[in-house]
Amino acid sequence: MEKEFVKIISENQGIIHKVCSIYCDSEEDRRDLFQEILAQLWKSYPSFRNESKFTTWMYRVALNTAITSFKKNKRQPGQNGLEIESVQLAHEEYDPEMEEQMRLLNKAVAQLTGIEKSIILLFLENKKYEEIAEITGITQNYVRVKMNRIKHKLKKYMNVEE
Repeated sequence: MEKEFVKIISENQGIIHKVCSIYCDSEEDRRDLFQEILAQLWKSYPSFRNESKFTTWMYRVALNTAITSFKKNKRQPGQNGLEIESVQLAHEEYDPEMEEQMRLLNKAVAQLTGIEKSIILLFLENKKYEEIAEITGITQNYVRVKMNRIKHKLKKYMNVEE
């Protein structure tokens, strides 16, 4: 069982990294959250019943762990939520306008609640509303409603005219 778990996690560890990067601002915090998510996945692995895709289950465990950690850390004095680090573009050419847009988007996403961050992360991963609903445990209709509200919030935070 351990070898199977390690193999599956190795193949899908990008999911954990994405969740960690949206909920943590420092490398140290990302490593801590990564370890916490791995521990929760291992603890929960025996109860995985193959009723959904493994990656769907993995997202759900990772996001629930991150949201719980995010809420816990937010209550601690001296925690100001997420800080935005500089974004490095994957493109060879430097585009200052694109970098500014990414900076504004990251700053706006940092202002969202835990579940809103989860939904926007999954949306940006091109997940369908049906899969977002399954991962987050809310109805597909509510995902649509939340997504609409999130889009409005992001536009407001980024000062984008509609």
